[in-house]
Amino acid sequence: MSTEPETTEEAGPGTPGDPGTAGPEAAPEESRAQDTGEPEESGQDTGETQESGQDIGETAGSGGAEGDADLTEGKEGGPAERSEAAAELAAQRIERERIERRKAERDAPIASGAKLSGTAADLLAAVRAVESGRKPVAAVPAAPAPAPRDPAAEPVRRPQPAPAPAHAVPVASVVSDAPAPQVVEAARRVLTEGGAPDSLAVQVAAALGEGADTALREDPWQLLRVAGVRPEQADGFARALLGAACGPDDERRGRALTVWLLEQAATAGHTALDLSTLITALGRQGVPGPDEAVQEALAEGEALMFQDPLDEPGAPAVREEDAEEEAERPVRALVALERYAMAEESLADGLARLVNSLPKEAEQAWEGAVAGVSRGPAELVRAVAGHGLVLHTGGEAARAEPAALLDAARAAGLRAFAACHTADGRDRLAALSGGGPAEHGVGTVDGLLSGAEGPGRDADGALELDLLIVLDAPQLDVEHAAMLVESLPDGARLLLSGDPGVLWSAGPGRVFADLLGARNCPQIASRVPDPGPLGELVSGVGVGELNQVDAPGKEIVIVPVRDAGEAVHRTVQLVADSVPRAIGVPAEQTVVITPGHGGAVGTRALNSALKERLNPGPGRFGGFDPGDRIVHSPAPGRAVPGVVVKADTEGLHLTCAGAPVVVPRERVEACVRHGWALTAHQAVGARWPAAVVVLPGDAAQALSRPWVYTAFGRAERHLSVVHGVEQALPKAVAEITAKPRTTRLQTLLRSQVPTPD
Repeated sequence: MSTEPETTEEAGPGTPGDPGTAGPEAAPEESRAQDTGEPEESGQDTGETQESGQDIGETAGSGGAEGDADLTEGKEGGPAERSEAAAELAAQRIERERIERRKAERDAPIASGAKLSGTAADLLAAVRAVESGRKPVAAVPAAPAPAPRDPAAEPVRRPQPAPAPAHAVPVASVVSDAPAPQVVEAARRVLTEGGAPDSLAVQVAAALGEGADTALREDPWQLLRVAGVRPEQADGFARALLGAACGPDDERRGRALTVWLLEQAATAGHTALDLSTLITALGRQGVPGPDEAVQEALAEGEALMFQDPLDEPGAPAVREEDAEEEAERPVRALVALERYAMAEESLADGLARLVNSLPKEAEQAWEGAVAGVSRGPAELVRAVAGHGLVLHTGGEAARAEPAALLDAARAAGLRAFAACHTADGRDRLAALSGGGPAEHGVGTVDGLLSGAEGPGRDADGALELDLLIVLDAPQLDVEHAAMLVESLPDGARLLLSGDPGVLWSAGPGRVFADLLGARNCPQIASRVPDPGPLGELVSGVGVGELNQVDAPGKEIVIVPVRDAGEAVHRTVQLVADSVPRAIGVPAEQTVVITPGHGGAVGTRALNSALKERLNPGPGRFGGFDPGDRIVHSPAPGRAVPGVVVKADTEGLHLTCAGAPVVVPRERVEACVRHGWALTAHQAVGARWPAAVVVLPGDAAQALSRPWVYTAFGRAERHLSVVHGVEQALPKAVAEITAKPRTTRLQTLLRSQVPTPD
């Protein structure tokens, strides 16, 4: 990109990774940390971690805190009115209660059944580290599946979230109900007695509920329920409370560590853990009898155990009545938290219901929808007309096909709605139909679940829909997917559409990949290619090739750098000067993407440098000034770009996705970050006219094909690569695929949904 002498000397159109032109350098992905209110933003870059994660036992024992991380006490008083995110969380609670009731009514799967180390400040820093981002755990795979449900299954009562008030903003400023002040105060006294920082009282009260103080006295290791607390710190707290009665062989310690390891695995994307992996990890934590610890956790109902047959894909699962005959059949023992196990079961159950309950009443309307399209989208429309569940794959240009399906279905009088992962995705999809989101039946997944967007619900709580189209399907975690599917009425069609090459969901599970692998429903692969040099480059990355691409219009520019300081300098120069001048894209329409939050070229360092250049100011309100670009994280797994408007006694006023948001003062530190520079997982689901991807030399271990594919694919018109990793980039694209996640969905589906011949 010959924008100015200073830049042109080292930059030139071409392909990242070419020996003659490049070499990225990026701060290593320091974390996809356990998320406590600022999903991706706090370092929970699930995609990065899933590709570079360690063995669960190793990581779980070493999750240290970052020195620059801080902890914000939670709010003790609740808002007067419920926001969208609060409504969404209420809906999730209703859904989980419904799943638990269903579990009780049917045969369940096999369920077995001193001071802190360091100082209190260390514990506080650990929790702060989670809120700012740390690397979680990686683990490993699923159990007896329930019997297939009848084609004409009885409708079940589905969750009906309380609607947000008419004036509520789409993005919540407060994301959870605060615990009662007396509960917080009681927890604070116990924390102080055990040498832990009393500022953890709100988190403890929220995690343990009423009677949190009693729970801590009876089992001090329950402190591990607070995100960011490490085992050695919980041990120190227990010693302070229990004295000589505290020991490494305490069964309470073994139970708590079992749950903690499963939570860490969920943070890394797994819905279950291999029993042998869990036992090994417990041994690394100094648990004398890891087998007994697991059995104790199972007996207390803290976890569930499953036995999945080790079969070739497509083989039926072992049913309980066949267990004797199949005694010799090899199985895999898995342990899971009930929350994720039941969500996965509910999802498989709901998908089977959709596949088996296709009504004939709407056939005429669907014939009209098929007649209303021609050529490319026709195959997709025909597939959806004849099946309850259809998968659609393709890149950015392929989104035109679900858009055509949506228009055809609505034109035929069918109740159809499309939901995207982000507000930007929603607006791009609506633009394909030439109008606004509301008039074309387009919204976001969060908006649909919270009731802020989309159709109403019937008396049973089901969405009043004949067709639901979910785009950005790889971003669906198992809990959101279960809520969506269980919200659909019998006879509704579901289309899941997405690009399988991007990073997986921030939450546990890999729903879209599991469904593609199960092959239980029609799969339509789009043949519409993404256009231009950028489309050619990204398509090549998707198949493991980093191709040399001609970019006559400077669509792709490589900027080689030698060290971290130069990488930061070049990044700021590109965003503030070169790209606006040479490409015509202003700084506010350019995104910077880097592999991690920490390090010399992480999001923190880059955002600091970019703020100094683009919007300097004293940062009087938690480091923010009006005009700052930010990312707001109202709930785990959500990252919404926005801009600071002002600050007052109410809190920090933002504009996010076109809507006003007020973040209370005590939540600013945990929920808001500067947003000129993002991680790839924060950026997934959105696109910008220009993207600057920063790959400093220490980023080599964080790179993978899905990461590069996602990062490069965020650019619409122009991509600059600040390249310092030399041959690590082409190697990552060619050899490093997504790190596997352990899930049970495919096994559950095999027993309920027949595989088409």
